[in-house]
Amino acid sequence: MTALSSAQRRLWFLYRLEGPSSTYNIPVVATITGEVDGPALIAAVNDVVERHEILRTVYVEADGEPSQQVLPIGEGRVDAAQERLVPEALAAAVEDTCRRAFDLAVEAPLRVRLFSTSTHHHTLVIVLHHIA
Repeated sequence: MTALSSAQRRLWFLYRLEGPSSTYNIPVVATITGEVDGPALIAAVNDVVERHEILRTVYVEADGEPSQQVLPIGEGRVDAAQERLVPEALAAAVEDTCRRAFDLAVEAPLRVRLFSTSTHHHTLVIVLHHIA
């Protein structure tokens, strides 16, 4: 386990004080037109996560002190999925994905969703917690 940087320590303190919230979520939402290979996209995201430890790091507490715990490759898979939706459900699904809080003690600080409303209309949502 590794100590937190001063910026991570501040965010961890606020997380412990306020509880899980979406305040420090950083969302990126992109519209994609055309065919998308969802499984290949998710595999590519997981390849990036394997190469960057910070994307598979959880923040645990031992004896009142926070520390970083890098999850082993394979355990640190990001919460990534492809979902088919009717167009009317897209806005609510994007908002839910962006606003859902991370549990920093057990979950990697990255979430990815590919919402498909047809074979040629997709919305990619990437949410990163600021602690990363």
